[in-house]
Amino acid sequence: MNSIEILMEAITLRKCVRATYNKDKLLLAPHVLYTQHDEYFVDALAVERNGAAPKQFKIGIFKVTGLKSLIIDDKSFQPMRKFESAREKFTGTVIATV
Repeated sequence: MNSIEILMEAITLRKCVRATYNKDKLLLAPHVLYTQHDEYFVDALAVERNGAAPKQFKIGIFKVTGLKSLIIDDKSFQPMRKFESAREKFTGTVIATV
């Protein structure tokens, strides 16, 4: 599977993904996969960064081409209550969302 397929499956199953991004080892809870300017992006909650919980839990934007060694993890997640996949930012560009 390629990165897009992995993220689509993880979003559909509400499973976290493991990846390396800018040399950091991340456990991400992907909330939406979309395109912007012909590039793929995923908005995801960083559940772990280099083995530790982040100081603040918030949705981050990750360019899919920057996610290396992407695999689906066994850990499930619940979408953040404040997440709004219907925001104008995503209009017409959403590939998969929670």
